[in-house]
Amino acid sequence: MSGRARNFQFKEEENDIFALPHLGDLINLPPMETTYRTMSGAEAVCDTSSADQDDMKQIYIHDDDRVLIKVVHFGHPSSVGIELEDDGEWQFKPTWVRRAGPRAWIYFEPPSVRAAIVTCGGLCPGLNDVVRQIVLTLEVYGVKEILGIQYGFKGFVDKRYPPIMLTRKTVQRINMVGGSFLGVSRGCPPVEDIVSKLEVEKRKMKLVVVGIPKTIDNDIQILDKTFGFDTAVEEAQRAINAAYVEASSAFNGVGIVKLMGRQSGYISMYATIASGQVDAVLIPEVPFQLEGEYGVLEFMHKRLKKNGIAVVVIAEGAGQDMMGGGGGTDASGNPILGDIGKFFYDKVKSHFGAKKFPVDVKYIDPTYMIRARACNSSDHIFCSILGQNAVHGAFAGYTNITVGVVNTHYCFLPIPEVIKKPRVVDPRSNMYQRCVTSTGQPEFQERNCDKKCSGVGAGWKAGGGKGSGAAPHPPPERKKSLTLRLERVVVGSDTPLTTVSETRISSEPQVHDPTCILYAAASNPSRNISVPLLRGSSTSHEAGCPINEARIAPSRSHDPNCPIQRP
Repeated sequence: MSGRARNFQFKEEENDIFALPHLGDLINLPPMETTYRTMSGAEAVCDTSSADQDDMKQIYIHDDDRVLIKVVHFGHPSSVGIELEDDGEWQFKPTWVRRAGPRAWIYFEPPSVRAAIVTCGGLCPGLNDVVRQIVLTLEVYGVKEILGIQYGFKGFVDKRYPPIMLTRKTVQRINMVGGSFLGVSRGCPPVEDIVSKLEVEKRKMKLVVVGIPKTIDNDIQILDKTFGFDTAVEEAQRAINAAYVEASSAFNGVGIVKLMGRQSGYISMYATIASGQVDAVLIPEVPFQLEGEYGVLEFMHKRLKKNGIAVVVIAEGAGQDMMGGGGGTDASGNPILGDIGKFFYDKVKSHFGAKKFPVDVKYIDPTYMIRARACNSSDHIFCSILGQNAVHGAFAGYTNITVGVVNTHYCFLPIPEVIKKPRVVDPRSNMYQRCVTSTGQPEFQERNCDKKCSGVGAGWKAGGGKGSGAAPHPPPERKKSLTLRLERVVVGSDTPLTTVSETRISSEPQVHDPTCILYAAASNPSRNISVPLLRGSSTSHEAGCPINEARIAPSRSHDPNCPIQRP
């Protein structure tokens, strides 16, 4: 091992919630040299010492590598987006997750491995990219038997849907289209049936499970984002722009766009910022009123009278408390929602109809257009890296883990930790504040109301609860100074002689004649002021001023502190 890392070893913390389950912790499983090779020129390892010394040409990741989850070292209680402790204080607590990537030592013999790939839930842009890269990476390791399970988890137990043999040739072009090459379905048969079908216990199989988070809503906590989200925002922006064109081409035009987001409004928020043509965005995390002086409908009325157009984006999970429909859960355990888009459309029509204010309302729901499209370039790259790292994690012996990006680094995380609760938009986050700055919308609730609910729209009062923000802090003290450029110009000659010097002038009040250039400089510390010294000037200065009396004889000495010396 090189000298720079000879004594380095990561110290595991007790009760580390992000510790990864490993197959070697359950059974005696000796590691073996990896078969993963790239065009970097890595060579086979002869022994442990040479592996450490060479570090396998540094194309592998050491198991001790960690990534910091939170990077804000100090947060003032009055700052936006700061998560405070229960006692209301900020305390930086470093928490680490394991870095993803290929390992120099693996725990499966690739020729004897049987790998299975399954896509579950609804459609999401990038599914085929992930499947394709998993297959390609497995083949690089040397795996010969790769199965594609059809139609989600039901494909494990339903004899009508036999597995598909996957090869590089089979999946070569599937990333060019949307949907899922393997098919999807919601729900899951009993886990015991799947285990029995695989004969895991009977055959005493070494089995690891690695997940890649597939949620277009970007609602997985800890992770920077999930695959398909960038594509969803891009396609949602197209729908918003279409609604804007329709509304702006009509007399008193109104455009309503319903976007995905059962519990989190990330797509709506990001697409609103991306478009820049939205007057109001409504998401599940921020309560709002429709009727009344502070309601959304009255705000739309004002925008229509002022601009002749109003565009509203609403997430599918917003305003569910106003509706009687919905309730229950689907086969995947997701809440069944009422159709807020149609509900809101009807409310807009009836509200302006009652006011006898003519409006031309256009309603767009691009949900299935977004889900079904092929992903964009950003997600193509993202999905490819996620698929590769899923294979690396499996061969490294980790199980019950997922792959994701944390602070721009690809990491392995335990599945139970990332699914404890959904990630939702923080109404006090910088991003949401940027969003409502773009729309210019107010709080759609009566100000300082006593209704107990979360979010900006809840009539928040300063200091009202954990994470709500303290009173604004006083302005910080600044010690300002400026660099003053002094020039002495000898006037009256064909070639003026200029002497230049610089001095630091404190911005604290100076006692100068009001016409003194230094007085002006101290009053405007941000300016870099050039000061001409002209013979014959009649302006007087105080004794300590670096610019002495201009009526000074050429032979006189300057004040010792004056930066302009005799030529």
